[in-house]
Amino acid sequence: MEKNFTIDTELSSGHLEEALDFIREYYLLTQPDYFKNVLKTVENGSTYLSFTAIHPKEDWGVSVKIEAANPFKVKMDPVSVPADIDISQKMDSLEEEILIAVQVYEDNIRQATLYFAWVEGDEIIPEDPPSSRKKASFRMFGSNMILVYVLFFAVNIILFISLGVLMAIVAILALQLVIVLFSDRILLRSSDWRITAENPRVHILEYQLPLDDYLKFREKFGKDMIIKMKNEIYQKSLAMGLEPTCELGEEVFNEYGFKCNADLKVSKVVDVYRLVEDAAGKFGINTPSVALSNTMIPNAAATGPSPNRSLVLITTGLLVQLEENEILSVIGHEMGHLMGRDPIILFSIISLEFILRFSLLFPLVAVSPLLYLIVALGLIFFIAKFFETRADLLSAMKIGQPHVLAEALRKIGYQRLHAERISPTRLPSWLNFDPHPPIYFRIDRLENMKTPVKVKDPLLTSAKDVINGFKRSLKIK
Repeated sequence: MEKNFTIDTELSSGHLEEALDFIREYYLLTQPDYFKNVLKTVENGSTYLSFTAIHPKEDWGVSVKIEAANPFKVKMDPVSVPADIDISQKMDSLEEEILIAVQVYEDNIRQATLYFAWVEGDEIIPEDPPSSRKKASFRMFGSNMILVYVLFFAVNIILFISLGVLMAIVAILALQLVIVLFSDRILLRSSDWRITAENPRVHILEYQLPLDDYLKFREKFGKDMIIKMKNEIYQKSLAMGLEPTCELGEEVFNEYGFKCNADLKVSKVVDVYRLVEDAAGKFGINTPSVALSNTMIPNAAATGPSPNRSLVLITTGLLVQLEENEILSVIGHEMGHLMGRDPIILFSIISLEFILRFSLLFPLVAVSPLLYLIVALGLIFFIAKFFETRADLLSAMKIGQPHVLAEALRKIGYQRLHAERISPTRLPSWLNFDPHPPIYFRIDRLENMKTPVKVKDPLLTSAKDVINGFKRSLKIK
């Protein structure tokens, strides 16, 4: 059973062949017990990497051939298949390993890539690592807002000392409710650009440079100079109704005394507002406010007291790393949080725990406050996994692309995925204080869905899936 698939990549044409060299040197040749017949060839002007995947203890083999193209074209063909081996499962695992290898190489290239992004009609913002304030806002106010509530565990002591038990309980619940009601406005303040129907598109230029050139650029040009370059490119393109091209960027660089390799460039335009509008239409809700944070960390978040007063925040990094259909599915996940009113529901659950803590459960708290805190937080984060899993399911149901969402998760979470796959036990990935289930669980679940996805009770189904996934993690591989 032959298997053919493609791997979308943000790499420029100048790096495609280098990616094959990277896979060959750091992935294949370092594991001679698992890969043999490793060969790089040129056929009809195209470069290929071919090898045979094997297992030292199992008598199976798969021939693999990868073409250096965008997207990468991969062909797999079993060469030996024992009757007791599910070769399709082996090929699926091999596909994921190749994709992870490509992602690792892309990550290396990102370390030496100049990114320039613009929103039509808006101010020039530099591409910077996210500030502590932005990171905190994303984690606290995005999606289910679970970390906002956890923060109040620490605030409790101060308020109880200053206000007394009864007033402290009232004050904490009231403050949490205010934060929930204004979470969309709080998260909006951490963004760089507001995306609207009038200015819906984000323009991105990438220059993937040799590391030495990148370091020289950063050393020579500070943030203020880079903003001047961006503004000059903007004035010569978008301000005149033209697209910012890589060639125009190179002209501006040359004016500032920096020469760029023309083969290592990528330009991209994403109509972000249309994607959010399309997702909202599929969910049957009003289009939320849309904002963009100009950081290269791939992320998205949605928050707000109701679907009709909400915000979707996306980072430039997400637009760079994912294709449009993948971005749409990720937005669908965030819409799932809005449609399910997850912030309000989790606020209610945690408020109930808070009240019980100082009433029915107080004797347990008094015996061992630290143990109670660990157990309570663990349960809250575990319950939060139900809602994250439901958001995946709702995206699959409404957007209709469960496999695309799985691919997006694999791209942006490949490091965590690899760690989970190779771990002898997956239990720790379920017990950490993270509202998201393990990424391997989310990907496998999505890839096992058959479209169209029809589920009567998404939350109940998701809760059952999470519990069953947790039970399976108790087994050591």
